[in-house]
Amino acid sequence: MVPVIEVHELTKRYGTRTVVDGLSFQVRPGLVTGFLGPNGAGKSTTLRMILGLNTPTSGSVTVDGRPFRDRARGLRHVGALLDAGDVHGGHTARAHLSVLARGNRIPRPRVDAVLAEVGLADAARRRVGGFSLGMRQRLGIAAALLGDPPVLLFDEPLNGLDPEGVQWVRGLFRRLAAEGRTVFVSSHLMSEMEHAADQLVVIGRGELVAAESLAAFAARSGDGTVTVRTPDAAALVPLLGAEGATVAADGGRLVVTGLDAPRIGALALRHGLPLHELTPRAASLEEAFMALTADRLEYPAARHTEGETR
Repeated sequence: MVPVIEVHELTKRYGTRTVVDGLSFQVRPGLVTGFLGPNGAGKSTTLRMILGLNTPTSGSVTVDGRPFRDRARGLRHVGALLDAGDVHGGHTARAHLSVLARGNRIPRPRVDAVLAEVGLADAARRRVGGFSLGMRQRLGIAAALLGDPPVLLFDEPLNGLDPEGVQWVRGLFRRLAAEGRTVFVSSHLMSEMEHAADQLVVIGRGELVAAESLAAFAARSGDGTVTVRTPDAAALVPLLGAEGATVAADGGRLVVTGLDAPRIGALALRHGLPLHELTPRAASLEEAFMALTADRLEYPAARHTEGETR
């Protein structure tokens, strides 16, 4: 797949403070790519530079081979939700989208179509100032979808959504990616990225930590243990010990450290011992994220141990 968003050595400084530092990655179509990082990592600044709202200090970023700011009628090329609160509260939902449609030469019927798609058809004539945060998020998503663009960027789109809304957004991302669009989603909700993303771009203090599949990222911080279940534990345990493994009982299972699953399976097969379970322990996305960004927190919280004064 040809990358649609290409970020190359992107750097942004404000005075002496470097917010984004030599960042390079690609975002490809047909996938949901999650954009993760601790607070203050530079995610929002990076999204704003992709959209041409902030000018890089150095480096470059292109969308489909060109800087986004060079494109007329931008909503036909890239749809974005950056701040759901950035809407005039006195406007109705329909009026807000109608202004965007006129400026981008988007047919007026598209306004009602996207309002219906995000579940706001009945609220089209209500003033945005009376909307809940979840409704504002839906309106922001409607604005992103308005031009039917091939590229979509979302910054924290799940804030304020109820469980039904979260499930709907997750399905929306999947559908958009399945249509061949490029979907780039910034979020601090690890559990939702675990359910929604195919690829991850992870940054910390403005620097790239990882750009890879979700599975590869989670595997990086697995603890190396393997769960084994066998009716012949008494025979298998000493064999594992002789190979240098450490074995701990966990109910009816064995937790093995020091041997990977293929070697355990081969050892059991060689000695004719049946295995009912052989499962390497993979880290959750949250565990992997915390392990790999622990030294890149902008504002790390103090850690206390038992007995310390709080």
